Amino acid sequence: MARILQVVAPLLLLLLPTGLRELLSPTTTIDHQPSEGAANGGGTTTGGGEVLLHPLVLVPGLTCNELEARLTDAYRPSVPRCGAMKGKGWFGLWANCSDLPAHHYVQCFIEQMTLVYDPAANDYRNLPGVETRVRGFGSSRGFQRNPEHTTWCFEVLRHELEKAGYRDGDTLFAAQYDLRYAPPVPGQSSEVFSHYFRRLTRLIEDASEKNENKKVILFGHSFGGMVALEFVRSTPMSWRDRYIKHLILVAPVLAEGLVQTLQYFVSGSDLMYIPTVTQLALTLRPMWRSFESSIVSFPSPAVFGDRPLMVTARRNYSAYDVEDLLADIGFGAGVEPFTRRAVPKMSSFQAPMVPTTCINGVGNNDTPEQLVYWDGDFDVEPEIVYGDGDNTINLISMLAFDEKMRRQPEQNKLYKSIKLHGAEHGTIVTEDWALKRVMQEILEANRI
Repeated sequence: MARILQVVAPLLLLLLPTGLRELLSPTTTIDHQPSEGAANGGGTTTGGGEVLLHPLVLVPGLTCNELEARLTDAYRPSVPRCGAMKGKGWFGLWANCSDLPAHHYVQCFIEQMTLVYDPAANDYRNLPGVETRVRGFGSSRGFQRNPEHTTWCFEVLRHELEKAGYRDGDTLFAAQYDLRYAPPVPGQSSEVFSHYFRRLTRLIEDASEKNENKKVILFGHSFGGMVALEFVRSTPMSWRDRYIKHLILVAPVLAEGLVQTLQYFVSGSDLMYIPTVTQLALTLRPMWRSFESSIVSFPSPAVFGDRPLMVTARRNYSAYDVEDLLADIGFGAGVEPFTRRAVPKMSSFQAPMVPTTCINGVGNNDTPEQLVYWDGDFDVEPEIVYGDGDNTINLISMLAFDEKMRRQPEQNKLYKSIKLHGAEHGTIVTEDWALKRVMQEILEANRI
């Protein structure tokens, strides 16, 4: 009886009857945040002696990736100062964002970061004359430093990994990517991600060879979880069997979608922090809307159904109404790339068929579930109705992904779902108690 109560009590806390079947699965575990003052031992080991480390490749969240740009003669700046770097080689485009206002470069930054959708190729590209590349690829020290959250971007995780014996360039690596694009699903083209997947393939093969041909653990957080998952799916099964030891997804952004992406797209996002810029979200909104990554995680109708996700006095919008929404907010140009690039992702699912652990935060009842723009003013922040999740990703999406993974019998044997009650999306890899659990899974993946 005591054992039954131990299992059922955490589930009752979630108060989500529709998800009980998934949460009762033997491959799901629910951990709770320790109460204040409680013992929080365990460190970064799980017992059982020394761990023989497998190489580990980190795939970061969206804004942790730095970009460099080079302007060619084909570039036609909107104002003369935006052409100041033409012909002067590579420079940090999305790197030290605190310099942008000081050099009156915000307008130029927006212009040079903006993508253009090419309907003939069904792909995205830079503006003519703007060339870009990712900075720091391969190194776990090559991430963007978020000025508002200096511990983000694997800074704390890297220190814990180093304490466990990992070393940058030896057993620890990273695979930075262009944050503006999104990984393709089968049947889609992506010039940028095709190149990235080739680089990541070589990085994993080299890491394995450098470590006596050990298999590699691939670790993705947030949007990096989507990137890592789609990469594994894109590789031949024989290659996965040879090189992938374990896939660890922590708070992954999923094709099942999340409501917060609608808010960012409609009213703008302040994720790309630039100090001293007034009305930051609105200022950067045109640039943000041009990114493929801004539309790929809109809520999926198969998961969210016809429930109203956005409410105005004139009409409600469900996941089925996104095309109408894009037109009504004055961005009809986004309808074609949404239907041709994002919608296929919602309906495409292929199990990675490698040992996979998915770690999510739950129990945060401040996760956007419905957006209310009652007077129809999309330039202001909406009133928000909150529900369960990790304060970014909705619980319903996590459970839908779990169900898909378990539906494939062979993948189900290789799948482990962990729900950390009280963990938040951004701090799940920084907050001590949650990070300990993440480290435990990394070390466990080394032992299995």
